[in-house]
Amino acid sequence: MQRENNARLKARYVPLSRVSVPVMRRMYEIYSGYYENISLDLFCKDMVEKNGVFLVEERATKRVVGFSTMKTLDMNIEGRRVKGVFSGDTIIEQQYWGNKALHVAFFFRMIREKFRHPFRPLFWLLISKGYKTYLLMANNFQNYYPNPESNSRAMEKMVDDYCERLFPGCYCSERKLLDFGEGYTHLKSDVADITDEMRRENEKIQFFERRNPTWRRGTELPCIGEISYSLIFNYPFMLWRKLRGKTRKTMTAVPANN
Repeated sequence: MQRENNARLKARYVPLSRVSVPVMRRMYEIYSGYYENISLDLFCKDMVEKNGVFLVEERATKRVVGFSTMKTLDMNIEGRRVKGVFSGDTIIEQQYWGNKALHVAFFFRMIREKFRHPFRPLFWLLISKGYKTYLLMANNFQNYYPNPESNSRAMEKMVDDYCERLFPGCYCSERKLLDFGEGYTHLKSDVADITDEMRRENEKIQFFERRNPTWRRGTELPCIGEISYSLIFNYPFMLWRKLRGKTRKTMTAVPANN
């Protein structure tokens, strides 16, 4: 079933100038199904700040079922030129949670960005309203922040820099959180909640909630991960092992016919 689920979708990067009005409305339709305190006007204003979007579509119908926005930034950290790729709003319809089409499209885009400037450090920047977004980084990156197992002052400084640059007046450097105030967009109460069982079984989810205890009202945990050559070379094998493991679990769960 996992293989079928992955085969049903494809994802592709589209520059913002080529995103049509009907596709934009479809993206908003998906977004409004999972988030509170949003409007089409606010959604469109946020979109025009981005460079492009990854569209996740059903292969058979070409129907958009998810998306992730992207913006590139040139940064200068302690005299070192680096490049950041900022991921904005990311959502996929619940029936396709666990699908890897978006991961793969993002991976190939990062290869392209890395080889455009092969000697310049490249980092993925994201802000996380919920634990699922945080786990995208924590489960796939070797060098990232915030990390429950280690702390990098240099990466912490980069988080401070991009948050103050992109979200002036909303970043609390002491708490390391973005707080846009009451009434800000947040996940609906029945979407991606954290249960006691999840807290017990996953230390990274525990860590996310400790760092962002007010996530339910929309505070964002800013994160950063290094897109190194080591990550690029190792990620396909890591993804293959994950897909293989999920397939095995699914096959084990299906009772044999007597």
